[in-house]
Amino acid sequence: MSGAPGRPTPALIVPPAPRRVLVLGGTGFVGSVLCEHLARAGWQTTVPTRRLAHARHVQHLPGLLVLPADVHRPGTLERLLPGHDAVVNLVAVLHGSEARFERAHVALPRQLAQACQAQGVRRLVHVSALGAEPQGPSMYQRSKAAGEAVLRAAALELTVLRPSVIFGAHDHFLNLFARLQARLPVLPLAGAHARFQPVWVDDVARALLFCLQHPETAGQTIECAGPEVLSLADLVRLAGHHGSRPRPVIPLPPSLGRLQAALMELAPGEPLMSRDNVDSMRVDNVASGTLPGLDTLGITPASVHAVAPTYLGPRGPHGVLDAYRGHRRAR
Repeated sequence: MSGAPGRPTPALIVPPAPRRVLVLGGTGFVGSVLCEHLARAGWQTTVPTRRLAHARHVQHLPGLLVLPADVHRPGTLERLLPGHDAVVNLVAVLHGSEARFERAHVALPRQLAQACQAQGVRRLVHVSALGAEPQGPSMYQRSKAAGEAVLRAAALELTVLRPSVIFGAHDHFLNLFARLQARLPVLPLAGAHARFQPVWVDDVARALLFCLQHPETAGQTIECAGPEVLSLADLVRLAGHHGSRPRPVIPLPPSLGRLQAALMELAPGEPLMSRDNVDSMRVDNVASGTLPGLDTLGITPASVHAVAPTYLGPRGPHGVLDAYRGHRRAR
């Protein structure tokens, strides 16, 4: 249709197409919160999963596509990547054999780097961990460092995030210690004096979204840490206090701590703590201060003292936490 005589025809304004991102580990603790942020920001998100039942809590989100796929299987990533602008890798394991750490933290990043290069998808945001070091005391730390090295060697636009221990409404950290204190009269604790800088899952998700929206963060390694440095014993006491079941915490010497962890590894299912976890705690899990932090992304990290009561208390993880999130978004 032409414009009025003597007037220029207004240009047709075409909104930009939504950006598309492939999220590996999108059904997990951090991935689920990231998917919520991506949906609010208008991204189109693809989440592969080996079991569709694991994605029930995210598949309702607008713009999110769940696909049945095993990302470890050769050829799967090459099939998933076309049409995407970026990838977020959240796949990680906390327990297991050296082969299991190698598969999740090194072999998968290697396959991902090769697939990204083959399919022309250059933007990658990878979640590693504070304490990732080639000579670290644990298999977890060494394998995380090896995975970073594999990705840095590839010709990719890579941003690496290194979070400390992550807490939030559905974590397996503070919730675990709150449950243990509800069942035990005292809590013997390995690594009681190890120091952490716990970071809220919502802040990690916001950091991931910021990096996706700001390609200039490529080439950076960003430490994701909260505002407080606390010992493991402090965090356990916090979980017991806000979970309404505080119990005495008994620090164990290193030899007994490893024995306790070895016994826990014999229990069926995922162990509550492993010897490799105890080895990791020989190094403080705190920010170095020499790398960029959340503040460089415009994020003021939330205090564990402010957030934990909203989901460990009698009201549970809903209601108060949603209100807190709304308050944070409005700031």
